Amino acid sequence: MVKLLVVLEVVFVLAVVVGVGMWSVPAGLVLAGVLGVVAVEREQAQRKAVKR
Repeated sequence: MVKLLVVLEVVFVLAVVVGVGMWSVPAGLVLAGVLGVVAVEREQAQRKAVKR
């Protein structure tokens, strides 16, 4: 169930980034970069929580 929610979240975020990219390519690239950083920070926080 959790993996399904992760897949749905990824699909939703990709749809938003593509939609913004169709409106403005630079804005889509900036949004994708910001969301990428957020995803990496979120994964690192989960790994730190599991180690503790």
